[in-house]
Amino acid sequence: MAMSEIKQFRLPDVGEGLTEAEIVSWKVKPGDTVKVNDIVVEIETAKSLVELPSPYAGTVSELLVEEGTTIAVHTPIISVDVSGGAAVASAAEVDTADPPAGETVPAPADSAVTDMVPEVTAPPADEAVEPGLIGGPAPGGRTSVLVGYGPRSTEAKRRPRKSAAAGAPAAQPAAGPATPSAPVAGVTVLAKPPVRKLARDLGVDLTTVTASGVGGTITREDVQAAVSGTSAPPDALTDAAAAAVPAVIPAPTRLGGETRVPVKGVRKMTAQAMVSSAFSAPHVTEWVTVDVSATMELVERLRAHRDFRDLRVSPLLVVMKALCLAVRRTPELNATWDEAAGEIVLKHYVNLGIAAATPRGLVVPNVKGADAMSMPELARALADLVETARAGRTQPADMSGGTITITNVGVFGVDSGTPIINPGESAILCFGAIRQQPWVVDGAVVPRWVTTLAVSFDHRIVDGAQGSRFLADVAAILEDPATALLWA
Repeated sequence: MAMSEIKQFRLPDVGEGLTEAEIVSWKVKPGDTVKVNDIVVEIETAKSLVELPSPYAGTVSELLVEEGTTIAVHTPIISVDVSGGAAVASAAEVDTADPPAGETVPAPADSAVTDMVPEVTAPPADEAVEPGLIGGPAPGGRTSVLVGYGPRSTEAKRRPRKSAAAGAPAAQPAAGPATPSAPVAGVTVLAKPPVRKLARDLGVDLTTVTASGVGGTITREDVQAAVSGTSAPPDALTDAAAAAVPAVIPAPTRLGGETRVPVKGVRKMTAQAMVSSAFSAPHVTEWVTVDVSATMELVERLRAHRDFRDLRVSPLLVVMKALCLAVRRTPELNATWDEAAGEIVLKHYVNLGIAAATPRGLVVPNVKGADAMSMPELARALADLVETARAGRTQPADMSGGTITITNVGVFGVDSGTPIINPGESAILCFGAIRQQPWVVDGAVVPRWVTTLAVSFDHRIVDGAQGSRFLADVAAILEDPATALLWA
C-alpha cells in the first residue's frame, strides 16, 4: 500500500513575541489541493489580522482547530498530505540521513505524521533570499515561504504519531456548510464550528437542541434559546447569514437582559496595556487652549500646493510636525523608563504613534522616523497608516517600537481628555476638536478657530516644567506656524 505522508503546520509566532491567536476563518477545507504560499487561514492576534500561507504543497487532510478558537503558538492547526513528491522539498531530497540520537524513523505505513513550525526569523547569512523570490528555492534545499522557510530535507525531524482513531479512514472533503458530529445515541448533530464552540462555552448539549437552520442545522440562536429555555424566533438570523458578518468583531452572547462580549484579540491587549500603564506610570495631565486660526489658513494653502497633489492635508498633519519639533527641545517626552537598568532612555528618533479607532478596537500603529520626514512624506505615511488600520490589516511590526503618541479625539467632536500613556512611552498628546469660538484679539472679541490640547506624561521621567514647555511649544507652532522656523 502506498505510504501517505502527513505534515502538520503549527501556528507560528508572526512577530513581537506572539503567545496566542484566534482562528478567524479557514480558506481551505479537507480535500482541497494547496501549493506552497497558498493562503490557508486567517488568524487574529492581539494586534492584527494575519493571513497564513501553507509551507507545504499537497492535499488538505484535516483542519485541526475550529474557527473562533483561541490557541497557543506552536499548536498544530492543519494537516497536509504531501505524499507523491508534493512536499516543499523535491522528491530527490528525501531524508536519508541517520536519525538523531533517541529518534526513530517510522517504517512505511499508511500514515506517517511530521510536525513543523515554520521559522519566522531571518534566514542564516549563508542562505539570504533575494527580494521577490518568496516561494522560490533557497540555498540549503529549502523554499522561501511567507511565514519563514520550508524544511530542509535533512532538518525534518520525524517521529511516529498515533492517529486520532487508529485505522480510521482519511478525512473526506466537507460536503456542506455544517459539520456533522459523531452520532450520539443515534442522533447526528449538524452545526458549524463557531456554534459548537458557543455550545461548549455555555455548557449546552447539542443533541438536546432543536435545530431551526436549513437542512436541520443548529444555529447560534438555537443554542442561546436552549440556554434561556425559549424557542428560537421564526426570523432568527440563520447560520449562513451569520457567516456573512465580519468575523473580526467578537460575537456577543445574549443571555436574558444582558449581552456578554468575549474579551479577546485587540480588546484584550488594549485592556492589559492600559491597566499596566495606569498602575505603573504616575500620570500627570496638562491642558492648553489655543487659537489655531493660522494653522487652518496654512492647511488651506498646503492643499493647493503642488507638493500635496493627491494627498490629504488636515490639521492633524501640522500637529504631527509640531510634536516632532517640540520633542527636540524637550527630549524627556520621547523617552522610556527602564526599571531593570534604573535608567531613562532618551530616544534620538521619533516613531510617532497615531491612536486609531477601528472595528476591531483601538490600535496604535506608528510612523517610523517621523521626525526625519518632510510634510509631504508625513502626509503619505499618515494616509497609509489610516487606510491599513481601517482595513484591519495593521501588522504587529507597525505597532511596535513607538516612542510617543497622538490621540485625535477631535474627530468625534470631543474637546479634549486625559489619555493613558502607551506602555513603554513617556507621553501622549490629545488633540481636541477645532471649533469657531469668540476670542479676544487686541482687546476685541472676534470669532477664531480654537482647540484644546492635553498632554499626559510619566512623572517619573518628565517634570512639570518639562511637560509644560513641551505643550507650550506645540501650541506656539499651531498658533503661529512660522515659529517652526526657529527650531527646524
